Parts: sequence; structure tokens; C-alpha cells
Amino acid sequence: MISVLILTKNEQQDLPGCLASVTGWCDDIHLYDSFSDDRTVEIANAAGAKVTQRKFDNWSAHQNWGLANIPFKYPWVLYIDADERVSESLKIELLKFNPDAEGHVAYELQRRDFAWNGRWLKHAQISPFYLRLFRPDKMRYERLVNPLSIPDGTTGRIGGYLDHYPFSKGMRYWLQRHLGYADMEAQMRLDDMSGNTSFSLWKALFSRDFTEKRFHQKGIFYKMPMRPAIKWVYMVIFRRAFLDGKAGVTYSTLQSIYEYFIVLKTRELTSAAKAASNTPNPK
Repeated sequence: MISVLILTKNEQQDLPGCLASVTGWCDDIHLYDSFSDDRTVEIANAAGAKVTQRKFDNWSAHQNWGLANIPFKYPWVLYIDADERVSESLKIELLKFNPDAEGHVAYELQRRDFAWNGRWLKHAQISPFYLRLFRPDKMRYERLVNPLSIPDGTTGRIGGYLDHYPFSKGMRYWLQRHLGYADMEAQMRLDDMSGNTSFSLWKALFSRDFTEKRFHQKGIFYKMPMRPAIKWVYMVIFRRAFLDGKAGVTYSTLQSIYEYFIVLKTRELTSAAKAASNTPNPK
């Protein structure tokens, strides 16, 4: 059997649908909540989920604490967010899952991102595979935001889809959330520059480890000029987001705006750091 882990913060709108997609087949559902002040915990308790609360600090620290301290009933955990749903095809794969068949410590799931109009962003979605089924004692996370999944062992891939609805709370919420993400991305960019972190083009292009490949791709991408425009062209032309219709082009534009948020925030932090270094210390 498999335990389910759901991370939440004020998710009373999306949580019922998420819980409905897992309660029928899982008897060990854990809600990992960042002290919601709406009905999130009430909804979870009513559904029979076990609730653990911790104040959120950053993504990797929060996730690592959860994996180390939440008392899961089973040795395998499916990690999902409140705006995600286990599809019928994925449920079938999870019910027949045999953890001893291949000896892996984690498995990638294919996620389908849906636009505000319900259309699957099949071409616009940059990263469709995520390590979401794993042994918690063999998994850790790195990075403040959009954390890297670092498994201690080999990984595989299972069928079915994990459905994701990032615009379920509206466009304003998406933009506000990504403004917060941009703050953390910019801080990590400064940390990389000050620590002289190196990135490999070879690994960015040819690594068989998806997580490692994405890490080096992102690091190299951050060094490129005109990143927002490059991202838009890459998504619309090379990934053929235009085949997803207006939703695909709009989503690509939103992702480019998000990239520009990171550029602006990085400039702001860099200017603040320079000003601080030039300020004489009072005697």
C-alpha cells in the first residue's frame, strides 16, 4: 500500500477535490499544513486525514522536515498538492504498484497541467515528469523554491497522469504566487553568483538524471541575456505551445513575465547588496 502526503496553506477551495481523488483507495492520507486560517484543517479532519502542522520557512526545508517527521503508515509515499488530482489512469497504476519489482527508491509521474479554460497544456508544459512516488527515507530536497528532488538510489517511471490545475484560484492568485517565487529564485541566483556555483552544459543537455539535467539547465539559463524573450520563443516555437491554442500562447507569455519578475528582483537585490557594501561602518 501507499501513503498520501498533501501540502496545504489555505486550500479550502481545492482540497475537497484533491481528497476525493485519493480517499477511495488510500487509508493513510496525511495533510501537511502551514497553519491555515480557513477551513482547510476542518475539511481534512472530516475526510479522515491525519493533520501535521508546521510553520513554512522555505520549500526544501519544509518538505525535508515533513518526510523525516510525519509518521507514515506505509514505506511508500505519493506526494501531491491540493490543486492536483490522481486521475483514474494513475489510480489503476498505483493499485497494482509492486515496489519490489525493480528495486527503485522513487518513481516519476507524468503531470498534466490544465489552463483556466480546462485545456491540457500538452505542448506548453516544460517539465511533465516529477518524482512524486518515493520512499521518504530515500528522498531529500534542495533549493528554496521549485525544489530539486534528490533520491538516494535509482528511479523509474510509472504510467497514468497526475492532473494539475494551477489556475484554479484565478489569474491574480497565480501572479501573486509567482511574485513570491521570483523573490526566492532571485535570492538563489545571487547565492549561486557569490558562491561561484558551476553548471555543466554537458549535463544540461545529456544527463540521464532528469533532476540533475534540470538543475544545470536552469543554472545556465539564468546566465543568458534576454531570458524572458528567449523563454517565450522556446515555449511557443520550439515546444510548439501554439498547438495548445490561445491558452498555450497565453501561458507562455505568463511564464515569460514570471522570468522577468526574477530578472527585476535579481537587479533589486544586487543593487541593495552593492549599496550595503559601500556603506561605511559606523565607528
